Amino acid sequence: MDTASKNKTAIHEFFVQFLEQKEQYETRITATYLKDIRKHIESEFSLNMTELHTIACIGEQEPINLTSIAERINLSKGNTSKIANKLLKAGWVRKAQFNDNKKEVYFRLTPIGKKLFAAHEGLHAKEKQRMYEFLERYNESELEFIKRLFGDMVDFYR
Repeated sequence: MDTASKNKTAIHEFFVQFLEQKEQYETRITATYLKDIRKHIESEFSLNMTELHTIACIGEQEPINLTSIAERINLSKGNTSKIANKLLKAGWVRKAQFNDNKKEVYFRLTPIGKKLFAAHEGLHAKEKQRMYEFLERYNESELEFIKRLFGDMVDFYR
């Protein structure tokens, strides 16, 4: 086997290992994160990551309608509607309408929803900082290559 083939094999094996380790890491971090988030909510309600991402979407875009939420988090309108109703019932979001359009319903965060949103944003800030610290080991040309590689991988998996 030539060097290029050996490198391609090694890259594939590392990539598979990376995906497996990333999945394990996300499972650990999600469990820890949801445990922290549950400190902010009443015990009768549970919260999963999709619901938390819905809160984040609303917090980033409020006021936002159901269709826009569904598009941004890549869910069906039906699933998004179910999640929105749960979040409404829990008191994390509220409905709003504009005076010039009573037909369209928009969502906004309640004060407790804003706390959940802030906690979610904090996690993302920590993860971003962790990534920046990791990337410090690479020089400018290596960073350019990594950027190109990940951009190409995004396209590859579309």
